[in-house]
Amino acid sequence: MGKIAFLMAGQGAQYPGMVKDLYDNVACVKELFDNAEKVRPGTKEQCFEADKEVLNETKNTQPCMFLADVACALAAMDKGIKPDYIAGFSLGEIAALYLSGILSLEEAFDLVTLRGQLMSDAASKNVGGMLAVLTKEKDKLLSLCKEAGVYPVNFNCPGQIVVSGLKDKIDEFAKVLAGEGMRAVPLAVSGPFHTPYMESASNGLREKMATLTYNKMTIPMYSNVTATVYEDNKDAIIDNVTKQVMNPVRWEETLLDMEKKGIDTYIECGPGKVLQGLVKKTLKDVTILGINNMESLEAAANA
Repeated sequence: MGKIAFLMAGQGAQYPGMVKDLYDNVACVKELFDNAEKVRPGTKEQCFEADKEVLNETKNTQPCMFLADVACALAAMDKGIKPDYIAGFSLGEIAALYLSGILSLEEAFDLVTLRGQLMSDAASKNVGGMLAVLTKEKDKLLSLCKEAGVYPVNFNCPGQIVVSGLKDKIDEFAKVLAGEGMRAVPLAVSGPFHTPYMESASNGLREKMATLTYNKMTIPMYSNVTATVYEDNKDAIIDNVTKQVMNPVRWEETLLDMEKKGIDTYIECGPGKVLQGLVKKTLKDVTILGINNMESLEAAANA
C-alpha cells in the first residue's frame, strides 16, 4: 500500500449484528464496546441484537455507528494498517475526530450520543426525508431543488447528489424527478438532515463543544463542510462540526483533494460498502478496500 485514507461510514449503513465478530475476536474492539456499555447501557444490544427499527432510530443509530466505525479502524490499526489521512461521511466525521487525536474517546462518544439525540429531536419537529438522485444533469437538478424548496445536501460522486427536505416536499419532489426522467432512491432516514431545519441541533452541539478538551491533531482529517483538511485549532473545529449538520457534505471534492495529495488506497471503516462505491465512481486506478468483519479485516491486512 502507498498513502492510505480511512473513510468512516455514515448513517444509513447500519444493520443489526454489525461488527459482532470483531467484538468476539479482537481484544481492542471488545474493550471499546464494553467501556461504551458502561457509559450508555443498552448500546451493545442495539448494535448486536436489536431489530432494525430500534437501531434505525437516529438517537440509537449514531452512537452505535460511531462505535462500529471506530471498531473497524482500531482493528485495522491493530493489524498494522495506519492511515495517512482520515475522512468521515457526516456522522462518520465524529469517529474521525477521535481517530485523528483531536478528541478523547470518552468525549467523542459523549458528543455523538448528544448529536444523535439533538438531530432526532430536530427531526421530530421537522419530519423529513432524503433522496439520492442519480443524474448527470447537475445544474438542472439544482434548479429543480430551488423551485421545489428542497436542499441539495450530499455531493457524493459524479452523477449522484442527495437532496433533503420536509417530507411533503420530498414526496412531491420524487414525482417531479420521475417526470424529468431522473432516478431517485429514498434513504432510510426520518429527518431533513444537512438542512437549515437542523439549526437547533447545530446550536446544541456548539454549546456542548465549547466545554470539550481539544488535543493536537495527529492524523490529518477532512471537513465535510470545506472538503479540506481541518485547521488544527479549537474555533475552526467547533465551527466545522456544528455547521456540518445543517450544510452539505462535499464528499466528491474531498476524494479529489485526497487524490491530489497522493493517496492511492482508500479503506472504508464501518458497515456497508457505500463509501467504497463512491470512491470507485470518483477516482481511477486506486485501491479500494473495506473493513467491517473478520474476513474483510484479514483481506485488508494481506492486501
